[in-house]
Amino acid sequence: MIYSLENSSIRIKTSTHGGEIQSITSKEDKTEYLWDGNPEYWKYHAPILFPIIGKVVDSKYRVNGKTYKLPQHGLARTSEFSLVENNNDEITFELRYSEDTLKVYPYKFSLKSNYKLEGSTVIVTYTVENVDEMPIHFSIGSHPAFLCPIDKDDTLNDCYIEFNEVESSKRITLTKEGYLSKDKEACLENTEILKLNKELFKDDALVFEDLKSNKMTIKSNNSNKTLEVDFTGFPYMGIWAPKDGAPFVCIEPWYGHADYYDFEGEFIEKEGVIKLEVNKKFSCMFKVTVK
Repeated sequence: MIYSLENSSIRIKTSTHGGEIQSITSKEDKTEYLWDGNPEYWKYHAPILFPIIGKVVDSKYRVNGKTYKLPQHGLARTSEFSLVENNNDEITFELRYSEDTLKVYPYKFSLKSNYKLEGSTVIVTYTVENVDEMPIHFSIGSHPAFLCPIDKDDTLNDCYIEFNEVESSKRITLTKEGYLSKDKEACLENTEILKLNKELFKDDALVFEDLKSNKMTIKSNNSNKTLEVDFTGFPYMGIWAPKDGAPFVCIEPWYGHADYYDFEGEFIEKEGVIKLEVNKKFSCMFKVTVK
């Protein structure tokens, strides 16, 4: 089911399917900032990545010696959430463990996604609660697809991402199967600007683990419309768009990442996996501001 939320500046649409946000619209000029989910390019809007990010090798992972299977980015983005709160300026959805989830992810959990409006900003908060009788392990992140170019009169070549710090960072490269390799290649060299073009993502996503910045802004040389993502606290970042030139770019804050191509350990040994004790909660938050 779709639910709308608005204030004097923006209107958003959210869905119980995947617990995701599906639209961010400026009320001043009706500009849409979020991808519409057209399956011709990509059928999602801003999926929640849980309890894995990216791919695990052969779609399999091990917990206490037992093998489980999960598709890319886990189970949340294709699950039906429940509405648990809906008031004037925020809305919350929840996904709880079930007999079906325990077959593919052997932990009892509650996952909540909360969307709150403050002026022209959407505050997105994910909260994982351990409702099991033992520690649980997971990764979590987001995969929002923002329209780029924002202004229909622009082209992708007019657009760029601006960081709020000068960056000198190498990207972690991906194998053709979508796993992390052990190699890094030059990407950002003493610059605040990442110019966008179709060739940028020919080898899949740009994955970073050492950015100084905590904010990125999608901008254009020809338009004053911008979108800023504040990802303070997230240790990993992915930037991605389809190779075929779809009119969006994904800015993806992560706690965790895909498997390295040669990873053979238990899930709890994987880099970036969070351990959460019994009755404890883990929350992470990012902000999207449109101008």
